[in-house]
Amino acid sequence: MTPLNLICFPGAPNLPIFAADELGIFKKYDIEIDLTTTPSSIFQIENLMAGEFQIAGTAFDNIVAYQEGQGAVEIAAKPDLFAFMGATQIELSLVVAPEIESFDDLKGKSLALDALATGFAFILYRMLENAGLSLDDCPMIPVGATPDRWASVQSGEHAGTLTIEPFTAMARAQGFHVLESSLATVEHYQGGVFATRRSWASNNEAALMGYISGYLDGLRWVLNPDNGEQAKEILLRNMPAINPKAVNNVMAKLLSSKTGLTPNGALLPAGIDTVLQLRSHYAQPAKVLGDPDRYVDLSYLEASRQS
Repeated sequence: MTPLNLICFPGAPNLPIFAADELGIFKKYDIEIDLTTTPSSIFQIENLMAGEFQIAGTAFDNIVAYQEGQGAVEIAAKPDLFAFMGATQIELSLVVAPEIESFDDLKGKSLALDALATGFAFILYRMLENAGLSLDDCPMIPVGATPDRWASVQSGEHAGTLTIEPFTAMARAQGFHVLESSLATVEHYQGGVFATRRSWASNNEAALMGYISGYLDGLRWVLNPDNGEQAKEILLRNMPAINPKAVNNVMAKLLSSKTGLTPNGALLPAGIDTVLQLRSHYAQPAKVLGDPDRYVDLSYLEASRQS
């Protein structure tokens, strides 16, 4: 078995990994997965570059940010990160405190982000801009991954944050509400991807392709309606914070063609274009970005499909 240390953001989109691990699918490809959920994108990228982890499940924007020198922190080594497979389109929901009824109610109130200039921050900036607010109207506070951000809104420390499932369903169940969905903000968005370093991939091709093959088998299993009940059980077992009464809604979002897992591990060209356009508009130092090949290499995915 080849051990692989994998670091992902917590959330329902990890279900194909949970399934492939529990069902012994990764073992078929001589891969043994050790999955860690990251507290923040900064921790994730720093430790991916340091070799503590070989593969990351992350936002596509994070890969672009650090490759372009626009990340939240400076990386000592020159980044050689690339996305090798898509994961999810993802729906980001602006979850706000119960007393917040409109964007105007957010003025002067702080919002929690993972990091201020990477990940999904630019979706939130666009939401505010579309509502006629400036970024100065709402203090942006870097808090970390979704569980910590949601906890900070739940406690009243911050007025809102962006969430994915199952955290959106958890928030709704507790009386918080969604002010806007990213589906109303941008038409297409490449959310989650799997990424690694080019230097590691070139020296560990068999391990990388084994991971891809195992993930794709797990993904196909999850997307098969015949496995629906067992898939729910696996999700609840791996994410016990999900209320069993909400699991059907969580699964519906996860399996949706607009908000969920990307069949065959595909990356979405229109969604990638949106990420690059948002980063060109908001990121500093300012750059006009337009070449996806700088951040993507699908050759390993294509080879795995053919093997």
